[in-house]
Amino acid sequence: MKKMISLLMSLTLMLSLFAPVASANTKKDQDAKDKSVHVQIVLFDGFDLLDALAPYEVFAAAGMYSGGKVTVELVSAEGKRSVPSGLNGPSLEAQGVIDPVRSGIIVVPGASGKPAGKSEDSIPNILKQAKDTALTSMMKQALNNKEVTVVTVCGGSLVLAMGGLLKDRYAVTNQIGMGALGALGAIPVDARIVEDTPRLVTPGGVTSGLDVALYLVEREVGPQIANAIEKLFEYERRGTVWQATGIAPIHFEADQPRQGQ
Repeated sequence: MKKMISLLMSLTLMLSLFAPVASANTKKDQDAKDKSVHVQIVLFDGFDLLDALAPYEVFAAAGMYSGGKVTVELVSAEGKRSVPSGLNGPSLEAQGVIDPVRSGIIVVPGASGKPAGKSEDSIPNILKQAKDTALTSMMKQALNNKEVTVVTVCGGSLVLAMGGLLKDRYAVTNQIGMGALGALGAIPVDARIVEDTPRLVTPGGVTSGLDVALYLVEREVGPQIANAIEKLFEYERRGTVWQATGIAPIHFEADQPRQGQ
């Protein structure tokens, strides 16, 4: 009898230890099911089509698989209008004006054009023109909103940096713009996706728009939805999401002797 009582007490103790974990997991799963996420994809004159449409497709698919828990729309700083893409590409219709107060995700794409130079159709010029619109003040407001996650794709981080919004913040952009990103006050990180904080996420080159959107879908509504989208697109998310946490790696190249020494 004593052995039976001892066994029952041991089982009770084990259950009491596992119960909080099970309860926390259940609550986490329920929160994901109850959560609703609205995504605004920003358009500006000369934007890159893939920067905008790759995330759009991922979030639209997330809405389909989640029964409408994720919604997505195209917006601009000026409101509803036809917005031309870069390289004389097709225009997309912005459905409304950027709302920096609305909780959710705001995605700022980069530009499509000549990689360098001062011509009207160069990427630096297109990004500067976007920076000089109301977009900068709207994104400043969004970055100050704890209910909004600001996401850039490719040169989108340069738009924010040009407006002084990424000073001393970790970020990444297309490889050809990393020097400019640092010169504008950001802290460049060579990674596929950089999460400065959960409310500022910047991926690198143009195709990384797929990766960051899949990461955010997993983060916001769960891995099952993200996995379903990966199967639908026949694409698996690339790259580790860099964060300023954990043990920093040793940079061995800094210890290497110079030639001739």
